[in-house]
Amino acid sequence: MQTIANTGQAEAWNGYEGRHWAEERERYDAVNDGMNQPLLDAAAITPASRVLDIGCGTGRTTRLAAGQAVQGTATGIDLSAPMLAAARKAAWNDGIENVSFVQGDAQVHPFPDGSFDIAISRGGIMFFADPIAAFTNIARALRPGGRLAFVCPQNATPASDFAHALAPLLTLMRQAAPAAEADASPGPTSLAEPDVIRHVLTDSGFTGVTSTAITVPMVFGSDPEDASEFLFAMGPMRFNLSGADPDAVAGARAAVTANLREFESGPGVVLRADLWLVHATRTGAAA
Repeated sequence: MQTIANTGQAEAWNGYEGRHWAEERERYDAVNDGMNQPLLDAAAITPASRVLDIGCGTGRTTRLAAGQAVQGTATGIDLSAPMLAAARKAAWNDGIENVSFVQGDAQVHPFPDGSFDIAISRGGIMFFADPIAAFTNIARALRPGGRLAFVCPQNATPASDFAHALAPLLTLMRQAAPAAEADASPGPTSLAEPDVIRHVLTDSGFTGVTSTAITVPMVFGSDPEDASEFLFAMGPMRFNLSGADPDAVAGARAAVTANLREFESGPGVVLRADLWLVHATRTGAAA
């Protein structure tokens, strides 16, 4: 039986959230693909690398890593059975043979010591119940001198695209689910401050920690109506608005749709995301 430290996240990602990501895999890939190249550049994968992809979801970055580690391997780990099923299907359809997927919690999963050269994550490392324990486990899975590279959100500012475009939605979510603001469980911005990142990674067995600010485009839909429909169907929005007045939800959606017209461009509706690109090295001499 697998051990899960963060049961709340496991329930979410094996429920509606995970199913929605699996069903809308290509849509979520379009949203997040702007992170891929910066992440892979920081990881510096070689043909023989053994790569671990943490919180791999439907496996987009795992498959990309496998394409670079052509003589090595890429292993994705995630809590979500629906997303992993989609990941395995996509890898099979693409004919990728040096990739595998494991359902588990990276915080406590019994990885063999030193079994990976590189660990990567595209936004899959912010929700650990105990971040230091989790990154200590990840460090143990890396060989001495192994590399860690991940992308995580910065704190949003009032001037950000998201704050402006989604203001009516965010206001309604605060009104509909005020208790969520007091929730002490790890959230998307748990690693939003470089000092926190440095503290967590240094205490977990990493050195040379760097956090580089990057801004990437996120394509949410072909037009404002399409993007708004998708945004309101995403797990956190759907959950927090489940008890809200339907007329209020309809009004917020209309207002968000209007705001999104400002962000139309060639690819569709594009919101810029401010992120941290983090790189660190597992302590110990390189093998």
